[in-house]
Amino acid sequence: MQLFDWIVLIGTLLFIVVYGAWKTKGSKNVEEFILGGNETPWYTVGLSVMATQASAITFLSTPGQAYHDGMGFLQFYFGLPIAMVVICLTFIPIYHKYKVYTAYEYLEQRFDLKTRSLAAILFLFQRGLGTGLTIYAPAIILSAILGWNLTYMNIVIGVLVIIYTFSGGTKAVNVTQKQQMFVIMSGMLITFFLILHFLPNEMTFSNALHIAGANDKMNIVSFSTDPEEKYTFWSGITGGFFLALAYFGTDQSQVGRYLSGKSVRESQMGLIMNGLLKVPMQFFILLTGVMVFVFFQFNPVPLNFNPNNKVNVYNSSYKAEYQILEQKLDALSEDKKVINLLYIDQLNQDYDNLILRKELVALSTKERDLRERAKEIILKADSGSETNDKDYVFFHFILNYLPKGLIGLLLAVIISAAMSSTASGLTALASTTAIDIYKRNVKGIKSDKHYLNATKFFTLFWGVVAISFACIGTLFENLIQLVNIIGSIFYGTVLGIFLVGFYIKFVKAQAIFYSALVTQMTIFIIYYYAIVIYPSGEAKLGYLWLNFIGAIMAIVLSSLLQWTVFRKEKE
Repeated sequence: MQLFDWIVLIGTLLFIVVYGAWKTKGSKNVEEFILGGNETPWYTVGLSVMATQASAITFLSTPGQAYHDGMGFLQFYFGLPIAMVVICLTFIPIYHKYKVYTAYEYLEQRFDLKTRSLAAILFLFQRGLGTGLTIYAPAIILSAILGWNLTYMNIVIGVLVIIYTFSGGTKAVNVTQKQQMFVIMSGMLITFFLILHFLPNEMTFSNALHIAGANDKMNIVSFSTDPEEKYTFWSGITGGFFLALAYFGTDQSQVGRYLSGKSVRESQMGLIMNGLLKVPMQFFILLTGVMVFVFFQFNPVPLNFNPNNKVNVYNSSYKAEYQILEQKLDALSEDKKVINLLYIDQLNQDYDNLILRKELVALSTKERDLRERAKEIILKADSGSETNDKDYVFFHFILNYLPKGLIGLLLAVIISAAMSSTASGLTALASTTAIDIYKRNVKGIKSDKHYLNATKFFTLFWGVVAISFACIGTLFENLIQLVNIIGSIFYGTVLGIFLVGFYIKFVKAQAIFYSALVTQMTIFIIYYYAIVIYPSGEAKLGYLWLNFIGAIMAIVLSSLLQWTVFRKEKE
């Protein structure tokens, strides 16, 4: 990194932190700290909701996901717009009617304290892990690529967020997320057009899409009914719908964003904005990853994008074996470049040469084989190495091919996205702990100032917990999948509780509480046996289905229990 990159990076981050702390300092009461005084306009609500979900993991993992697997991940979001409509029509009016600080407050008014506490605890557990990951994701990539100390990176990102979140609460989060979204989208747009600029002169955007299509990167929709397939139209429209419904409708990190809206209508408009823009935004980020793939059809590419793996192999007795594979990949890269240029020339003459397409596929297959053999060597050199390099693809491109200044901007994008999601997570964790756990169980009458200070203390507490999670985190197959898997394990049960509360009025407290407990234990069992340790080593169930199973099971089981065991339970 050049001096100018450091100036851009540090200047951008300091502006966000200082502006957020200055603009929102001095919350007078707990309502202003948690709900932002209900002064947030609809467009800020919309941007805040989008920024909360668009963590650094989105901008690190999603392009790498597209590079390896293509555009199919977009199906994950197909159920989101439908979920936004349902939340606008049902969830938001109910939350505003009951004038709640958190989503879980409603559950005590509808059911009882133990149901509220169960939902709050499930949220605290999964969001605590998730918030730690929003810090850990960019930290581990930055430390691996730039050689920065991982622990220090976790602490720096966490402390930056704590400063303005502790100072201004929800209002600080909303204010800073507008700047963060501007930085994020500006950086991604510039990068996308630079990738196109770096492609060969005779190559059009249409040519690039043809090359991506020839390599199976443009298969956006799959109507497969195979439950083992992670991303299909059916899993997106069902499991993705239930995940989005749970995340945006019951997760306090999102509920807190639109509860701060000026009115029901402002909150609804903010969510509709998110519903209209989220799928196009994810399409654009995935397409950026596909364009990175096309770019590397004409430029040298490493055997493994994680630089630590190469260092480990080069320091072992397997160095020579690995170098032979690198030489083969270099030769293969030259062949790919020649064949791709020939293919482009044919396309420019309006002829899609099927023979050349087959040759491209054959070369890609050979490249995958080389990568798999490289992974075997990496594991021989160090059995603890993470061979999956999806999270490093985009970062490798940023550092090696972007001009100076833009590297600093893209680093600012990644860290800004991390700060954005982390800040929303901390305010949600703090408000849930203070309102749903502490306030509901503390004895005696306490002043509003007391609860304001308690919420600030829990902000600091959860900031330290998130940093601690980040410091002991372990890289999973793909970070964006890990975040969604954690959510899918818990969201179905919590969503089931809320759906019963909203729509199935005859079900009372005892039935839903015990149904939720049984459902959550069942989801743990299904996840463990169908996804984690299935004998073949391959998951027999896409994790998105956990959201659907959890929600439906909680609804059906609570209804059955209410009809049978708890039939005489009084309202």
